[in-house]
Amino acid sequence: MDKKVTVVGAGHVGATAAQRLAEKGLSDVVLVDIIEGVPQGKALDLMEAAPIEKHDSHLTGANAYEATAGSDIAIITAGIPRKPGMSRDDLISTNAGIVRQVTEQIAKYSPDCILIIVSNPLDAMCHVAYDASGFPKNRVIGMAGVLDSARFRTFIAMELNVSVENTHAFVLGGHGDTMVPLPRYSTVAGIPITELMSADRIDALVERTANGGAEIVSLLKTGSAYYAPASAAVEMAEAILKDKKKILPCAAMLEGEYGYHDLFIGVPVKLGAGGVEEVIQIDLTADEKAALDKSAAAVEELKGVLAKL
Repeated sequence: MDKKVTVVGAGHVGATAAQRLAEKGLSDVVLVDIIEGVPQGKALDLMEAAPIEKHDSHLTGANAYEATAGSDIAIITAGIPRKPGMSRDDLISTNAGIVRQVTEQIAKYSPDCILIIVSNPLDAMCHVAYDASGFPKNRVIGMAGVLDSARFRTFIAMELNVSVENTHAFVLGGHGDTMVPLPRYSTVAGIPITELMSADRIDALVERTANGGAEIVSLLKTGSAYYAPASAAVEMAEAILKDKKKILPCAAMLEGEYGYHDLFIGVPVKLGAGGVEEVIQIDLTADEKAALDKSAAAVEELKGVLAKL
């Protein structure tokens, strides 16, 4: 294939992302992990599924980064996952070191690639990758809003007993407890959900969305979500690889948009071959802007923690 995507981290999220990329026929895939044999074994297992799944993507497993050279995209999932009782923010000191080291290696071998960051705490790890890579802001993107919006869409469809294909939603802000689902911009077949359910039910779905990751962590007990996060990262990769100019909520570096400066936070962006090709600025009510300000403040606080590491 003429496209190549590196996935760093061969755990549940990374391996599932590799599977999605291959089975969609989007690219060849290099799966990287520090544990010897794991990325090689998973890549081989996925290759042996190719005749059944009917794709010609080539998958390679590696413990070093030479095999990643010339990647179009690198999806970084490396880091420790959440466990029950942990917030995404609790992971910051350990994962910052991992993401910094990984990003330096990716940038060395694929200096023209686009980075999609999945590691938590997401917004803070975007700052780490941005600083470590030296890439322009359009080529460092955080996967958060696509996942959070998918969760919101799922809960809307479950509540109204409609197809998820009819649901559209936007979740902005940081990827954490302060994320900002926007019911006013969330629709079913074009109809705002504010016309389809009560304010109390909407509030309940908003709260469940904000706690979507924690809900899965509490159920799994030994790990965190991976099917939906992997799908979200691959949707972003597909928009870039196919130059789809798709509007998706992603963590992007803002320099004045929405009134924020030098900050990665979730906003609607246009994703294409150049990465973030445009930040879409939508009108927010006073309450929505206040909620986004609160979320931005939480990300700024994490930036402060990073500065002390």
